Amino acid sequence: MLALTELGQRLRQERESKGLSLEDLQKLTKIQKRYLLGIEEGNYEVMPGKFYVRAFIKQYCEAIGLDTDAIFEEYKSDIPSTQTEDMPQQLSRVRSRKEIPQHTKGVSKAYDYLPTVLVVAGVVVVGIIIWVIAQNIVSDKNKEQANQEAPNSEVQQSNTQEETNETTAKNDNSKSEDEQSAADKKEQEKEKAEKEKAAKEKAEKEKAEKEKAEKEKKESGKQEYKEVQKTGRSATYALSGTDAFNLEVTSTQADTWLDVKNGKGNAFFSSILKKGETKEFDLTKETEARVNIGYSPGVELKVNGKAVDLPFDSSKQVRQVVTIQYQPAEAQ
Repeated sequence: MLALTELGQRLRQERESKGLSLEDLQKLTKIQKRYLLGIEEGNYEVMPGKFYVRAFIKQYCEAIGLDTDAIFEEYKSDIPSTQTEDMPQQLSRVRSRKEIPQHTKGVSKAYDYLPTVLVVAGVVVVGIIIWVIAQNIVSDKNKEQANQEAPNSEVQQSNTQEETNETTAKNDNSKSEDEQSAADKKEQEKEKAEKEKAAKEKAEKEKAEKEKAEKEKKESGKQEYKEVQKTGRSATYALSGTDAFNLEVTSTQADTWLDVKNGKGNAFFSSILKKGETKEFDLTKETEARVNIGYSPGVELKVNGKAVDLPFDSSKQVRQVVTIQYQPAEAQ
């Protein structure tokens, strides 16, 4: 094994302080484990190319919460500068004649069809002019015929208009009464629907408040969370006197590795918990939960909405493992 560089030693210490293995870091960064080990040992020859060295170091720092710019400045003697790879041969070659666009041929062909296009356009314009003249002639004839028939139609229209006015007046009165009746009926139906809706909402609200009060009454004063044992960086607690087991984990200061499993080893969450992020877990059906915190400063735990202290001083014990054994109240 190669001796660690100052940068490699700094990165490894920071990774281990957060409780992360190389396998964990591989999952977070998607960088192969052998490349991560090469970074820690300063063995950059294992990288797929010189370009990747700085990129992989940057991803490594971001995954464990380090300031990339500060690291690159502090350890610039340990980090190789970016070197330009040889330009691929095909990019430096002059394009062959076949690659040169041949659009100029299309332009010359367009000029061959230009006389035909102009002839067709002229025929279309003449046709439109003839159609407009014909329409004007027909319109003039219709006007003359309408003027001849106008005197006779005026008398008929006068008599018909009087009859129409009388019929319209009767229809308007009848329509007004029907519309008023329909409007009254619609207003009554609207008021009835609003009353039914208000009554339903009130009943649902009262029911929800009652259920909430019963739940709080059932849970208040009964929940017990007590320490069972402590060893090394691990501690065990017993949760009893409640029919619910809800766990909340919040990171307020920095990103941290969080792993939550049940007593059988099945994982509910195994990844980075971002700064300011909260994860909630319903563990009511479980008898045991194991919470592995990689970086405990600023991490807050709540059990059924109540804050509980971490077992160790986070300034002295960065990584902490909390096991909670749960026994429902109804089973006691």
